[in-house]
Amino acid sequence: MRLTVTSWNINSVRLRIDLVARFIKAVRPDVLCLQETKCPDDAFPLKRFKRLGYEHISLNGQKGYHGVAVISRLPFESFHNRSFCGKTDCRHTGAVLGEKAGLRDPVTIHNFYVPAGGDIPDPAVNVKFAHKLGFLDEMRATADLHPAANERSILVGDLNVAPLECDVWSHKQMLGVVSHTPIETEKLTAIQKDGGWVDAVRGFVPPPQKLYTWWSYRAADWEAADRGRRLDHIWVSPALGDRVIETKVTRHARSWPRPSDHVPLTAVLEV
Repeated sequence: MRLTVTSWNINSVRLRIDLVARFIKAVRPDVLCLQETKCPDDAFPLKRFKRLGYEHISLNGQKGYHGVAVISRLPFESFHNRSFCGKTDCRHTGAVLGEKAGLRDPVTIHNFYVPAGGDIPDPAVNVKFAHKLGFLDEMRATADLHPAANERSILVGDLNVAPLECDVWSHKQMLGVVSHTPIETEKLTAIQKDGGWVDAVRGFVPPPQKLYTWWSYRAADWEAADRGRRLDHIWVSPALGDRVIETKVTRHARSWPRPSDHVPLTAVLEV
C-alpha cells in the first residue's frame, strides 16, 4: 500500500482554503499536515474538507496564531495533541493510522510547528528565540520522538530551522540569521540523530544540492532572487527508512494567487 503524506505551512487555512483545494485535487495526498492554520477548532473549514473527501481530521488550533492539523482520507486509530514549554500554543498534533486504514502495522504521524524565534538570535534579549531553543530541547527529550527499531513513525512540519549549508541561499550570510544559526542547527540535528530519524527528502536530493521550501514575502520577485530556505521537513523512523519511494517540493505553488510563503512538501511511502 502506498501512503502519500504532504506537509504545508498554509499561513491561514481559511484565507487560503481555495489553494488547499487546488493542491488536493491535483495531488490527492492520503494525509495533509498543515501548520499555521491560524484558526480555532470550532471555525475550521471541516465541511469543505469533507466535500473534498477528507473526513478524518485532528485539530489543535487557536484564534489568529499558530495551529496545526492532520487531515486524512484514511480513518485514524487515534489522535492526540502535545504541549511544549508549558504553553498551550497549538504547535503539535499527531495521529495513528492502523487497521481501519488498511495497514497491518500502524504508522504514527507527528505534525509540528516549531516557534519561528523572532529576529534576534540571542535568548538573553529575545524571549521568542529562547522559547524556540527550549522547544527544540523539549522535542529532543520527548520519548515519543525516539521510535523503537520496529516502530513506524513519520515526523513532519515547519520546523523553522534550515540545518544544512545547502538549505539556505547563502550559508555565510545566513549564519547570524534566525533559522540557520549554529545553535539552532545543532539542536535540530541532535533531535534527528537521537531519534534515528531519516531525512526523507534529502535522500532524494542529497547535499550539496540546494533545496528550499520557503521564500520571503519581502522579495519583489521571489523566483528571480531565489533566496530561499528549507524550513519544512519530512522525517521517517528507521523502520520506514527504505520505504520512501518519492519526494517532491511543489515549488510553483509559491506563485499561486495570494500564496503562503511556504510550499507543499510531499513524500510517498510503501507501507
